[in-house]
Amino acid sequence: MAGNGLPSLGRVKLTDIAPSEGVPSETFKLSVSTLSHSLAQYSAAIIQFPACDGALLRSGLDSARLYFHQRAACPSAELMQNNDSREWCRTSGYYVDSQMWQETYDYRPGLTPVEPSNGMELPPAGLADIFALYGKASRIILDAISFYLNLRSSPFTEILDNVPLRSREISSSVLSACCYGRPSFHGEHHHKLTPQEDSQLAMYTSDHEHQIDKSLITLVKSDKAGLLIKDFNGRWILVDGDLGPQDAIVYPGLALYQATAGYVNPALLRTDVNNIQGSMYGRCSLSFKLMPKSMTSLSCSEMRAAGHGVDVQFQLPVPVDDFMQRSPSTDQLFNRPNFQNFSFSTSQDGSLKMRRRKNNSSTKPLPPSKRLRLEAQRVLKERVQEIADKKGIKLRFCNLKDCENHIHTLDSPCASTRMEIGWPPGVPFVHPHDLPNKAKMGFLEAYEPVNQLNQFMFCSSIDSQGLSSLQLQNQFHSWLLITSSYQCPDRYFNAQR
Repeated sequence: MAGNGLPSLGRVKLTDIAPSEGVPSETFKLSVSTLSHSLAQYSAAIIQFPACDGALLRSGLDSARLYFHQRAACPSAELMQNNDSREWCRTSGYYVDSQMWQETYDYRPGLTPVEPSNGMELPPAGLADIFALYGKASRIILDAISFYLNLRSSPFTEILDNVPLRSREISSSVLSACCYGRPSFHGEHHHKLTPQEDSQLAMYTSDHEHQIDKSLITLVKSDKAGLLIKDFNGRWILVDGDLGPQDAIVYPGLALYQATAGYVNPALLRTDVNNIQGSMYGRCSLSFKLMPKSMTSLSCSEMRAAGHGVDVQFQLPVPVDDFMQRSPSTDQLFNRPNFQNFSFSTSQDGSLKMRRRKNNSSTKPLPPSKRLRLEAQRVLKERVQEIADKKGIKLRFCNLKDCENHIHTLDSPCASTRMEIGWPPGVPFVHPHDLPNKAKMGFLEAYEPVNQLNQFMFCSSIDSQGLSSLQLQNQFHSWLLITSSYQCPDRYFNAQR
């Protein structure tokens, strides 16, 4: 279950992160930073819509409640949820997942739903207007994340649907009106459950099931709290327990994780139905998934152009249709040795792998060399990027071999940039991912407080169990050599060579 206290999710106004021409305002930069840090810490944030849009969302939820309330108690077999992943961009109309007690009505522009019963049933009202509202908001949020990652404007336009859709085009994105745990869904069968069986079913739904959306961005507005998302520390937190009438939850999906080379975490989520017992309508929500087009590919070229390190598994473009048909492994996602996150709020975060797997006694600790790389990447994203942003500097890193010559000349291509951001003397101007381990230590010593670096070296020595005392002494001696090298850069380079 979620913790007793509600998390302090970042809350931003949609109008504050809307892009505009010219120099970004302080309000824009603060709101983008709040959004990005909340996504990094909790994999979710709260978006506040204007008052007129909040009224549209509330009326949409009311319409969804009435729509599901008038549905038949026992749905037919042809309405059962189709789990075929090949149909990810073709769902439309009413579906049922009886195991999860979930009913869904998918609205997808360009595709007319077909009722198997051939009956005339009116869908929930206002879905077209809500789709347009959510679609515009999700693109604004996506551009705000791109701004924080130092990407160019609207970098994902090529993989998104046309606005508006062209003739005979079908939307990849979808708006889903959902209902969980409606008492009349199973008719009298629900009321025959004993309290013990009922609680076991609710516990199974909330504690043993989780999912990851394959969207770029998902926006959710519900009439009752119950959405749980796993935060950076591995705790399940209730993210929609403190929503106002104009608020909605936003969280990133697996497609954005792939397109940003793993810098943006996909949200791991589940729905808790314990708090809807006795409710006449169950729990209703309006969920919008901003999806990439099926005939495109997810590529990390924009991340590479912005100077971000791209790991091997993200080097090749992935066709969207193939990506949507894969079954993701959460272990593969969250337990990679070189997992990166685009922002951290504290200096002792380390790697996400260590936090996700700290309760697994069979897991070996990361070797110091990998911890150095992860720590250097974190420092670059926090310290150096912050300095560059304040000075309006575009970070474009050099090639390691070329920059070994650059650092000895005053008129090199990167000399002015290194001087403005206080780059460590004698360290090539390349991403820490590409630096030798000793150079990584020099990089960290320049941007981290000495006491934190000492603590890091101490922890690295503890983690490297099995090393001889002579090896540990050599590690410490190398660190002392690098630390003292800033009074004499020549000594530093001689030590590397």
